[in-house]
Amino acid sequence: MEREQALKIVKEQLTDHRYQHTLGVMETAIALAKQYGADEKKAETAAIFHDYAKFRPKDEMRQIILNQNSPQDLLHYHAELWHAPAGAYLVEIEAGIKDKEVLDAIRYHTSGRPGMTLLEKVIYLADYIEPGRHFPGVDEVRALAKENLNTALIQAVKNTILFLMKKNQPVYPDSFKTYNDLVMRQED
Repeated sequence: MEREQALKIVKEQLTDHRYQHTLGVMETAIALAKQYGADEKKAETAAIFHDYAKFRPKDEMRQIILNQNSPQDLLHYHAELWHAPAGAYLVEIEAGIKDKEVLDAIRYHTSGRPGMTLLEKVIYLADYIEPGRHFPGVDEVRALAKENLNTALIQAVKNTILFLMKKNQPVYPDSFKTYNDLVMRQED
């Protein structure tokens, strides 16, 4: 699918603010893909569609998680996580994107997972560091992303876990598993 067609489809699903975020993720994902050798076209497509389900009703996302092959334990955690697996499903059904790598990059862009692919890492990190993001620690991760994708990703996941813990919010277990997997692989 061409960029302009994809952006047109996504724009109808998002607020103006979220659409600007999506454009930032797209540009960042393409730059990271170029730098680290990921497929740039797949990075562009996954970035454009990563928040496709962000504003769908919670009941719709809950039903998608229940009816599809999504981990049911997600429903016990913050609904903010739900748009990733629901989005992967809706992007396939409604936008006709069938590429499993692209769909997995959308599916895991909020939680990560052990054994993340290069494309999944690019999308997770692009979502975290796109230029419109402004929060403590993001500049450090941006700097790390220029040097080492995995080191930047570890810091991004760690920051996310610590942020949730400081707010006394539960942390989805896949986020811990992602962090542990990345750190243990880096030690090898």
